[in-house]
Amino acid sequence: MSKSRFSVHQLALSGIIAALYAVMAYFASVFGVAYGPIQCRFSEALCVLPFFFPEATPGLFIGCLVANLLSPYGVLDIVFGSLATLLAALWTQRVRHKWMAPLPPVLCNMVLVGGVIAFYETGFTGAFWAAFAYNAVTVGIGEAIACYVLGGLLLHYLPQIRSLRQYMDPSRLA
Repeated sequence: MSKSRFSVHQLALSGIIAALYAVMAYFASVFGVAYGPIQCRFSEALCVLPFFFPEATPGLFIGCLVANLLSPYGVLDIVFGSLATLLAALWTQRVRHKWMAPLPPVLCNMVLVGGVIAFYETGFTGAFWAAFAYNAVTVGIGEAIACYVLGGLLLHYLPQIRSLRQYMDPSRLA
């Protein structure tokens, strides 16, 4: 029998994060801010979690995949929007300072989700690059709000929760 890569605790945490991401994204859709060129998914605040918990990465990917099943951009967003979250989570794991942790999700979503929306709106026509520029900026603004404001609160307060400190990398708590 081979040794599991993740412990039961880590798998449970990943599953909880996946569920939280999906539910929070659906909640944002009630207010009309989860999908579209101007979006601010509350769930994107969770994208800073791989800074402290690498096991958050698969949970974020699965949660985003589930949330994107309702996307008006269809398969493009299901695939590339979810990949944006996966790439951002992998990158966030490698960030050295907690105040840089929100940057990977902002950049990945600006480029990939901005591109998905631009392609959906224009295809690869002459209008693509103008649509991409607009969508990258608007998605980036919403992502920055979610990751730097709400995610920043997580980065600040999670290390202060005594029951979580034992699972965090000690070098990241400074």
